Amino acid sequence: MTRIYSLAYLTSAPMAPPDALTLAAKLGYQAIGARIAPAAPGGDFSPLTTDAAMLRETVSRIKDTGVPVFDVEIARLGADFAPERFAAFLETAGKLKARAILVAGDDPDEARLTDSFAAFCRAAAPYGLTADLEFMPWTAVKNAKAALRIVENAGEPNGRILVDALHAARSATTLDDIASLPRHLLSYGQLCDAPAGIPATNEELIHTARCARLLPGDGGIDLRGLVGALPDDLPLSLEIPNDEWLPRLGAEEWGRRALAAARRIVAEAAGGKA
Repeated sequence: MTRIYSLAYLTSAPMAPPDALTLAAKLGYQAIGARIAPAAPGGDFSPLTTDAAMLRETVSRIKDTGVPVFDVEIARLGADFAPERFAAFLETAGKLKARAILVAGDDPDEARLTDSFAAFCRAAAPYGLTADLEFMPWTAVKNAKAALRIVENAGEPNGRILVDALHAARSATTLDDIASLPRHLLSYGQLCDAPAGIPATNEELIHTARCARLLPGDGGIDLRGLVGALPDDLPLSLEIPNDEWLPRLGAEEWGRRALAAARRIVAEAAGGKA
């Protein structure tokens, strides 16, 4: 069995998707992630929904390299959610032949958020996409149990839960919570490391998540335990933004180190089996 390792957008940002595909193929990744909508107003992303030339080049590079786009991000579901606002986003994801969408839940009304998530799943389904709800401690979906509750209550066949190592470690989520997630509700996971401990403020949590993650094995997260709690065939997206080391080393060397470190952690979690 060959596990899929995907080069996340933030691990090579601000590299455009065609170049990220070429880099992924060179380094031995089996996929990439593409950020086609910003995580926050003014945030970095690749404008594939509006830049037709970039989209054509990305599709062409997928064919040339044989490396697919696994996931696209980010769909934020707030109190004002309306499915039609995501029409261009979903159409672009479909043209990329992506498999999964990273979804964030920002509506504090859980019943309404569940309905919105269900509607988003239905909108994504015709494109063959899963909607992967990522729990993050500063959002309305703060831990794995909350994500599981929303996805199960939404009841859509393409609804999924996304486990990010950082958020699992910094939320009220245990390894038992992760291990108990039904396999059919998981499309992929995200792997990184960070210093041990949980920051006291949302600002600090967000700063680490977006700017200061560490290579697997360089921090204090129990990554071997986490990987062991996840299915051994689950694709892993290596999402490791670091505003100090990524510019210093360059995307190629950072991506190379990320993949080597991830493979070591996975092998150790499996008792030496990669």
